[in-house]
Amino acid sequence: MTITIVYDNSEAMELCASQHLYLKPVAKLTINVVFPEHTESTRSFSKWEVMDELKNMICPDQFTTVRVSKRTKDFIRFEGEAETKRLILTLKEKLHGKVIKLNDFKDDLKVMATEAHADFPTPQEWASYPNKREIMNEDLTEQTSDIPDCIYFEGLPCKWFALKGSNSEKPSEDVLRVVFESFGKIKNIDIPMLDPYREEMVGGNLNNFLFGGLQTFEAFIQYQEYTAFVKAMESLRGMKLMFKGDDGKALACNMKVTFDTTKHFSKGAIKKRRLERQKLQELEQERKREKKREEEEASRKRRDDEKNARERKRKAKLKRREHRQIDRDEKRPRKQQKVTAEEEQWPENMPEWEERKYLLAQRRVESIRLLTVLLSRVKVRIFLKNILTSQRPHQPICVS
Repeated sequence: MTITIVYDNSEAMELCASQHLYLKPVAKLTINVVFPEHTESTRSFSKWEVMDELKNMICPDQFTTVRVSKRTKDFIRFEGEAETKRLILTLKEKLHGKVIKLNDFKDDLKVMATEAHADFPTPQEWASYPNKREIMNEDLTEQTSDIPDCIYFEGLPCKWFALKGSNSEKPSEDVLRVVFESFGKIKNIDIPMLDPYREEMVGGNLNNFLFGGLQTFEAFIQYQEYTAFVKAMESLRGMKLMFKGDDGKALACNMKVTFDTTKHFSKGAIKKRRLERQKLQELEQERKREKKREEEEASRKRRDDEKNARERKRKAKLKRREHRQIDRDEKRPRKQQKVTAEEEQWPENMPEWEERKYLLAQRRVESIRLLTVLLSRVKVRIFLKNILTSQRPHQPICVS
């Protein structure tokens, strides 16, 4: 599914003008370089050396791509691709029947060039296919005809079939329908890439690849009439898909086109996909519920941790308060501690303790009386002082 730059699009045929898509003939040449039966040489040679000789033979023309498709002890097979069919005919004339002379080789290497045939099913193959496979009884009840009407595509670039003006590069079924409905009315279209569950349904075997920076996809197209199917197959035979940009530059990619052999749109296949999708949806819902339970459990655990942290903080605060209270108690005056100690020496049920309590009470009463007398005298002195300061100097005051 190689993507190449197109320099000569003179042989391109319009497929869909709105999407700037064209069909371009595949121009390939198969080149067999045959070794002599008995080779007397002093050294071995590589395929790259032979390839360089082939390129020199076709100068100034050139292939767009050349690769080794097979190598045996008798020959090396190259596959070269050119821009146009006309150029392939020219290259064939330059190569077919010619010989390659390599240094230190006594015999020459013969070159045989033939135009490569497209790897494409023939009408006889798709017409005879239903007779080759075993048809189940349920198939007979659901199909009125076993003639193929569905085409399978592989290697279509996603970007070329995306909706214009959208940021998404995913292919659109509507665009695919517009492009290939030029051959006839389409009955069904399926792009497995657009089904989020399909990759799991087929075990991750969707044929979506990246070629030259472009992601490709596979698709199934079923036509309403067999004549439209035949027209599409004949038109796509030996063709590659070409996209021509607004700037005039063109890109082409090889695509695989064949008739569907899996009965993709049969009732049984559709039902099977629906059931598998339902199972996957149920599993997805179960995963969501499990995830929600895990989140709720994590939230509950987080709340419990926060609650425990607050409780530990509260207990630590109480403990610090108790320590401060103990420190204050330890710092009380020694006198108070001594009095307390003396009081504790006298049990309450002893006569001496009763007498001591009476003595202490009497002392308190006398102290209160003494303080009362002293305070009253202080008040009198303050009162007299205020009167003296308020009287005039020539008026004597007699105090008895």
